[in-house]
Amino acid sequence: MQAIRFVIEISVFFLSAALLLRFWMQIVRAPFAHQGGQFILQLTDWLVVPLRRIIPGLFGADLASILLAIALHIFKVIFLFLLLTNLGLGGLVKIPPILLWVGVVSFLRTALHLLIISLVAQAILSWIQPYSFLSSMLNLLTEPILRPVRRVVPLIANIDLSPLVVIVLIQIVLIFLT
Repeated sequence: MQAIRFVIEISVFFLSAALLLRFWMQIVRAPFAHQGGQFILQLTDWLVVPLRRIIPGLFGADLASILLAIALHIFKVIFLFLLLTNLGLGGLVKIPPILLWVGVVSFLRTALHLLIISLVAQAILSWIQPYSFLSSMLNLLTEPILRPVRRVVPLIANIDLSPLVVIVLIQIVLIFLT
C-alpha cells in the first residue's frame, strides 16, 4: 500500500509541478524556446491541448493547465481515500465533500513547495553560475514574488536576504495549510 501511495504522490507532484511551471512561465512571459521550456511543453501538451478546446485562456494565462493541476490533486486525494478505506469504486457515493478541499490544499502545498525549490535553486545558482540560462530563467520566475519583499528588506553586506524571508513566510503558510 505504501509503495502504491508513494508512486501516486510522486507522479501527481511532478506532473502538477510541470503544469504549474507551464502556467507560471506564461504569466511571467518566460520563453519556451529553451530545452527546459520544450520539456515542459512536451510533458504537458497531451493533457493541456485537448482541454484548451473546452477551457479558454484568460489574460494570456492558460487556465486549462492550472485547473488540470488542481483536478489531479483532487483525484489523487479521492483515489487514496478509496484505496485506504477499501471502499472500492462503489465508495464513490460515500466520498465526503471535504476531500475536494483537501485536494485543493494539496495543490496549494505543491505550488508552495515548488516555489521553495525554485528559490533555493536560484540562490545556489546565483553563487555558483549567476550568468547561466537556468539562473536567468529562475530569476524571471521568482522575481514577481521577491520584488515586494526586496522593497522592504534591505541588502545586508551586499547579500540579498529576500529569498530567505519569502521561504520563511511560505513555511508559515504551509504550517497553516497543514
